[in-house]
Amino acid sequence: MSKLEQLAEGRLPPLLRVAGRISAQRDLAPLIETVLEQAQALAGARAGVLWLYRDDAEREWLECVLHGARDGPAAGRHEGPRLILDEASADRPAVRVVRSGEPLCLSDGEPLNEADQALLVPRLVARIENRFLVPLRNHEGTVVGVLELVNGAGADPFPVATRNLLEALAGFAGIAVNNLLLVEELKGLLDAFVKVIAQAIDAKSSATSAHCQRVPLLTELLARAACEDRRHFADFQLDDDGWYELRVAAWLHDCGKLATPDSVLEKSTKLHTLHDRIEQVAARFAVLRCESERRYERESLANPRREPELRRRLEAEIAGLTDDLALLERINKGGETMAERDKLRVRALAARTWTDAHGQQRPLLSDDEVHNLCITRGTLTEQERRIINGHMDVTLDMLESLPFPRKLRRVPEYAGGHHERMDGSGFPRGLTREQMSIPARIMAIADVFEALTARERPYKTPLKLSEALGIMQRMRDEQHLDPDLYRLFLDAGVWRDYGREALDAEQLDVDDATPYY
Repeated sequence: MSKLEQLAEGRLPPLLRVAGRISAQRDLAPLIETVLEQAQALAGARAGVLWLYRDDAEREWLECVLHGARDGPAAGRHEGPRLILDEASADRPAVRVVRSGEPLCLSDGEPLNEADQALLVPRLVARIENRFLVPLRNHEGTVVGVLELVNGAGADPFPVATRNLLEALAGFAGIAVNNLLLVEELKGLLDAFVKVIAQAIDAKSSATSAHCQRVPLLTELLARAACEDRRHFADFQLDDDGWYELRVAAWLHDCGKLATPDSVLEKSTKLHTLHDRIEQVAARFAVLRCESERRYERESLANPRREPELRRRLEAEIAGLTDDLALLERINKGGETMAERDKLRVRALAARTWTDAHGQQRPLLSDDEVHNLCITRGTLTEQERRIINGHMDVTLDMLESLPFPRKLRRVPEYAGGHHERMDGSGFPRGLTREQMSIPARIMAIADVFEALTARERPYKTPLKLSEALGIMQRMRDEQHLDPDLYRLFLDAGVWRDYGREALDAEQLDVDDATPYY
């Protein structure tokens, strides 16, 4: 505080000075300490206790904060025990004040509760001589806490004027405490709501389960590395509000998937719709095998001398059918790429026919099955991929429709940028590196690395670190990922720290990231 401010404050009445100091606090802990210090100073009390009222669906209790004299053995702020509000605690002074809503003044001659004796002596004072307790009320008149002053000075330790001052202070303090408690409760509600949404997204599809829980971990690891970097990110820092904003964005980055059809989100194989149609294809192959066997039997009976030749032909046909079905079952699982020769074999198989239950000749593979089986990467067709990608438009629509407070207004921008590319070829808005914030670019790397190493993707085995880093290196070269953040990802060992916490032991096959720079 400057000398001018000290001079101005010195001209104010004591209560106004106290009210000003109380209203200046933005966090609960320093607010409580300020209230206790100022109340002790006004009353000339040796120590102070502030009881915060708490409750849940099952019970009520008081949280205790103690404050000793500045020059005493218990000087400063200390956490005290929790006091459950029940029949056993009904005679405790703090409980009486909560229940009655009225101040309470206790002298040395009045009986002292053993629990209070154990709490206050010798932690704050050597002997309890007198106490004054006053309720803290919110703007609705509800008691949100109790201020207790211990051992006031003088023959009349708590005269009427002092009590009036303390009651007025309690009025200021009650509203201030209630406001911060309300902020704390609303923040807790928002945190829980955000995590429930993320859990609902993950539960919607087994293929992405835990994705919304692991991306925040990766995001925080890389963001912390950026805050500590003095090379490319010397000007990047996050305060408490910035960290909270980034965490909320990371948890909600895929909230638009709640609107994605399950048939697309759950498409674990190329032929999956309501079920995996590979079983239908396998049944057709079984029909072809039966046809070959019947043909063998029929021709062998007609010409027994040719039986060895016909058996060799049958075995070759069965081997061919087995090999062809194995091919379709393999490529049906999807992958990072599909060879052109495999696509040619699929189309050749589609030209074959089989006989259905009605004696009708049908193509071995339908046009739709050929189209799906020839998907080059993953298990989604281009149309289905557009539907999946549309979750980003829904994410932005959902987040931008929410009236985020000022400290959370960048949540939509952070969450909505994790599929953008540095060259502007990403989605949903085609932003370039220069148009994206550092947190949005951080989330892009976190999202990619989690997806590559995830254990739950049914269309691929979880990639080892070497495979994932190799792919990310190519993505960096293709201007998909931010080059400076990718290098920091390697330099700071984010890949290693995340791997130890979230990956299986068999995935951890890299000790030195040098080959991936």
